[in-house]
Amino acid sequence: MSGWSVFDGDRWTCVVCHEPVRSYVYRLHPPESSGFERCIGLDWCSGCRIYSGAMVHVPRRQVLVDALAPLPAADRDLLLRKEAALVDHLDSRGVGRR
Repeated sequence: MSGWSVFDGDRWTCVVCHEPVRSYVYRLHPPESSGFERCIGLDWCSGCRIYSGAMVHVPRRQVLVDALAPLPAADRDLLLRKEAALVDHLDSRGVGRR
């Protein structure tokens, strides 16, 4: 996690507003790519809208939930280019709740 969150017993919590931190991980590359295991991990606070993103490793065999699958390709591509909009979209749909 980052400097704006702290592990509080059994979950990550925002140090600013004490809300639970939400998370989502997604793949950037297709399965045939050598970069398939390099993914983007997002963490955010719904309360104060702080967020952070980082490159994370996810084993090739691990299946990730694609929260953007129902979207038309153009909408999906737009969200993947705008991290803050992606976090807003995920947050509004309850993705990443723990």
